[in-house]
Amino acid sequence: MAAVNRPSSAGPAPGASIAGQRWDPERYRRNAAFVPALGREVITLLAPQKNERILDLGCGDGTLTSELAKIATVVGVDASAEQIAACQARGLDAHVADGNALAFDNEFDAVFSNAALHWMRDPDGVIASVWRGLKPGGRFVAECGGAGNVAHVVKASLNALKRRGIDGKTAIPWYFPSPDEYRAKLEARGFKVVSMMLFQRPTELPGRLGDWLDTFAECFLALLPESQRAAYKDEVEESLRPYLFKGGIWRADYVRLRFDAQKPMGQPAEKRA
Repeated sequence: MAAVNRPSSAGPAPGASIAGQRWDPERYRRNAAFVPALGREVITLLAPQKNERILDLGCGDGTLTSELAKIATVVGVDASAEQIAACQARGLDAHVADGNALAFDNEFDAVFSNAALHWMRDPDGVIASVWRGLKPGGRFVAECGGAGNVAHVVKASLNALKRRGIDGKTAIPWYFPSPDEYRAKLEARGFKVVSMMLFQRPTELPGRLGDWLDTFAECFLALLPESQRAAYKDEVEESLRPYLFKGGIWRADYVRLRFDAQKPMGQPAEKRA
């Protein structure tokens, strides 16, 4: 087993944070339990094995990490110190790290990621880090937001800011690639893409759309004084009610990109400079 150059647990790596976005584990469990629930399909695609060592990239509060750890040896990394503390409270091997620049070399049989890659704004850096961390023959299995993800929500949020004289486009924190775009990036690094699909998945929310904004779109709320945020969320909800509210339930207009890629045998990990 190769030695691990572990990320520090002391705090976020440089560049790991996203302006205006906080990750509160309790709020996340309350408003976003659907994220790990739907991510179980990605575990099925991964098909973890007992003797494997797996990296959970963007592990969040560790819900899926715990499931993987029942089968394989798992290390979790996330940019949020609060989420990592929640993982560690579960007894998981988890560390604060910047997914754009991981410090692992030739360590893992597989890298798993659910609903996290679209928060990492240097996709080429992420893919290079994953490549470096995988053993030859290792696989990269993930699902993230794809092209068109939450398009209605983003448009309504930006329009509500524009009516307040604010240009919110530069605050958008997400990277939602098309299949062709992400396939090209994987193949440019040397990965063999085994499967890749983009699909619509309207996702039932446990409460108001405003709660989703609180949990995932603080980038927009942070542009407003706190006293204006409740009215802003109400306005966004009203503009989206004809599209996303049916039968008393809010459904976010999710579009997901899911893929399975393999690092070919005979391909050494790249060493860090």
